[in-house]
Amino acid sequence: MKGYTQQAGIDYTETFSPVVKMTTVGALIATAVKKGWCISQLDVNNAFLHGDRNEEVYMQIPPGLVVDKPGLACKLSKSLYGLKKASRQWYAKLTEALCSKGYTHSMNDYSLFYKKSGNSLIYVAVYVDNVLLTGTDQKEITQLKNYLHEQFKIKELGQLHYFLGLEVMYKDDGVIISQRKFVLDMLKEHNCLDYKPSSSPLDPTMKLKAKEGTILQDPTYYRKLFMQEPREPHLKVVFHLLRYLKSDPTLGIFMSKDTDCTVKAYCDSDWASCPDSRRSITGYLVLLGNSHVSWKSKKQETISLSSAEAEYRALRKVVGELVWLSRLQSAFHIAKNIVFHERTKHIEVDCHFVRDQLQAGLISLHHIGTDSQLADILTKALTGIKHSATLGKLAVFATPPT
Repeated sequence: MKGYTQQAGIDYTETFSPVVKMTTVGALIATAVKKGWCISQLDVNNAFLHGDRNEEVYMQIPPGLVVDKPGLACKLSKSLYGLKKASRQWYAKLTEALCSKGYTHSMNDYSLFYKKSGNSLIYVAVYVDNVLLTGTDQKEITQLKNYLHEQFKIKELGQLHYFLGLEVMYKDDGVIISQRKFVLDMLKEHNCLDYKPSSSPLDPTMKLKAKEGTILQDPTYYRKLFMQEPREPHLKVVFHLLRYLKSDPTLGIFMSKDTDCTVKAYCDSDWASCPDSRRSITGYLVLLGNSHVSWKSKKQETISLSSAEAEYRALRKVVGELVWLSRLQSAFHIAKNIVFHERTKHIEVDCHFVRDQLQAGLISLHHIGTDSQLADILTKALTGIKHSATLGKLAVFATPPT
C-alpha cells in the first residue's frame, strides 16, 4: 500500500487520531495502585484492518494476484496499514464499539473511556491498538474483553507489565515504573555498556551553544539520539548522559499504595539560562499523593526580563496542567484538595487565569526553600550529590532483579 501517494484534500481530509496522553496513563496507574485495582492489558490484532472506509480508495493489483483483464484495480472496502486515515478510522470503529456497551469518552482525554453503573466503575485507556482496562468490577471487565474479542480478535496480555516502553514492576507497597529495556537497548546500540558510569546526567559547569564547536563529519550517529547540526561538544554531552544511564539502567518511579490522593505540584525556572537566546527554562512536576503523574522541562517561548517574570511563566504552565488534571480526576472520582508548592520571592499573582484558580480554591500557593525544591532537577544541571539526593526525595528507585 503506497499511502505516501495520497494527496491531502483529494484522497483524504482529517488524519488526526486521538491517543491517550502519558499524563492520563500515569494518573490512571497511580489511581489503580492506590485503589487496589488490577490493570489488564490488551492488544488488538491487525487493528487498522477493522476501520471502515468513508471514501473510495483504489490500489494496484498486488504482486502474485492473477486477473483476467489488464488495467484492473482493487477497490478497498476496509482500511489498510499505510493509508493516511487508517489510525483515525480504527479509533472511530473502536469508539463505536465501546459506546455501544455504555462507555463514554472523557472530555479531557478522548482516548480515556469510562462506564459508571451503581458501584461499578470501569476505565479503558487506548493508545492505537494497545488497551488498558481497570476498575472496580472484574466481571464487567471480563465481559468487555469477551465483547472486544468477538468484534476485533484481541490478544489478552494479562496484568500490565509493559506499555509503550514503560516496564511495571509490582511490589507489596506499590509499583515501580522504569524503562530498563529501552535504556539497555540504547546503551548496547551505541556501544556504551563498558563505559565508566557518571553520577549525574549533565555536567553543571558546561553551557552548550548551538553554533559552538566543530561540526561532526558524520552526524548520523548523533542524530539517532538528538538534534540537527550536531557539533563535538554536543556529542560529548550525549555520551556523558549515556554514562549516567549506564550507572543504573533500572532506575524507576515508585507509585505508592498509600491512600493519599492530594495533588501537589512543584515548579521552578532557570532565568535566562539559554546562552543563545537568553530564554529561561520552565520545570514542573505534579504528584498524586507521593506518586508522579506529570512532569516537564521546557524552554520558555519568550524572553523574561526578570527572574520573577520567568517564575511567573513557570507558574502559569503548571497551573494550566493542574486545571486539566483536576478535570481528569473528576472522572476518577478521587478529586481532593490541590496543594501547589512554588519557589519565588517576588512573584505577583496578577494574571486573571492564575488568580481565578486561586480564588476558586483549586490551588494554594506556598513558598518552599531551595533544598526542598524538587523541580530543580528539571531546570538545571545538578552535581552528582544533589542529583542523587533529589532522586531520593522523588521516590526514584532501582528496580529489584526478577
